[in-house]
Amino acid sequence: MHHILRLGAAVAVALLSLTAQAGVQQQLDDLAPGASFELPPTTLSPLVIRVPGVAVRCQPETLIDGGGQGIAVEIQAEGVTLSGCRIRNWGTDLNELDAGVFVNREARNTTVEDNNLQGSAFGIWLDAAPDVTVKNNTIRGDTGVRSNDRGNGIHLFNTTGALIEGNDIRETRDAIYIETANGNEIRNNTMMDLRYGIHYMYSMDNLLENNVTRGTRTGYALMQSKRLTVINNRSENDENYGILMNFITDSVLRGNVVTGVAQGQTAGVSVSGAEGKAVFIYNSLYNTFERNVFRDSGIGIHLTAGSEDNEVFHNAFIDNQRQVKYVALRTQEWSKDGEGNYWSDYLGWDRNQDGIGDIPYEPNDNVDRLLWTYPEAKILMFSPAVDTLRWVQEAFPVVKAAGVSDPHPLMKPPVNIQPES
Repeated sequence: MHHILRLGAAVAVALLSLTAQAGVQQQLDDLAPGASFELPPTTLSPLVIRVPGVAVRCQPETLIDGGGQGIAVEIQAEGVTLSGCRIRNWGTDLNELDAGVFVNREARNTTVEDNNLQGSAFGIWLDAAPDVTVKNNTIRGDTGVRSNDRGNGIHLFNTTGALIEGNDIRETRDAIYIETANGNEIRNNTMMDLRYGIHYMYSMDNLLENNVTRGTRTGYALMQSKRLTVINNRSENDENYGILMNFITDSVLRGNVVTGVAQGQTAGVSVSGAEGKAVFIYNSLYNTFERNVFRDSGIGIHLTAGSEDNEVFHNAFIDNQRQVKYVALRTQEWSKDGEGNYWSDYLGWDRNQDGIGDIPYEPNDNVDRLLWTYPEAKILMFSPAVDTLRWVQEAFPVVKAAGVSDPHPLMKPPVNIQPES
């Protein structure tokens, strides 16, 4: 008898919970456009916001639980604000675009701010919705899921005019993925413990400013995009690449600081060819690199596969194990208006004290190319044979290989760029 009573009580509680949930969804559907609504301090099932212009806010005790499938909160109307919510346990199917918050393409001018999300698929998905703001959210992935099987923290698909600002994203696949999305601004985000912090694909006219990546496998992966403005970002102790550029054109990188990029490992095995590159430039042309700092990494800058005709000036290359790795057929001169870059290993002099070195800085030679082609020859690095080869190419420059030349190296870092103590 007592067992039957307890069972009946449990059923009653479940029915009450379902009724309350249905009531919340009905209240959302019944809101007048532009109204404000505070969700109750309880655990709620997935919700859909269909009324334009409403401001939906959670109380501290409110929890939106996705029930392990699908989307936790779907926004279908324009001008909606969703704020202050804890959102958990949405679906895990990346092919179905399962997400904590899904912003439909009809949801122009939506704002998603001050929320706390944790789950294994996408955190916030913007599905071609223009002029969306995603601000000051905390997003965490699921460390129990393999990194490549997690969703991205914030995913912009075919989105224009978005502002992505002040978010803290960790342990997702990529923090912010920008796919065929033009004219967006991504500012002041902090990203840690990821595959890529920022990942651009097929996007144009984007601003990337004042973001920080730490401990990612690549800080900023810029791919197949044009006219990116990448300014004042930081990459701190990322693995393999601080900034990776692949088919990037007509873009500006200014004031970025990349420090401590080291060769990463996967399951205890070194990644072949990674070498810890502060910036790696592959088949990218007509870009400007100005007032960046690349320091304390395996390689300061690596160019290959037609990465020519870039402007590189007023940068500081400080204490990298190898400052430049350049694989191409045409010499690149890195200076502008009589001023080049600062190189911490420059051994030249400045007799007239004008702040410009009197002899060019040329980091690569035929010996470097030999060692890149045949890595096993590194065992001979300090042998008399290698010393003789270097002497011959200096004495007879006719055999000199194409490489990078800075004809006006700076004796000190440019103004506002100082070596860290």
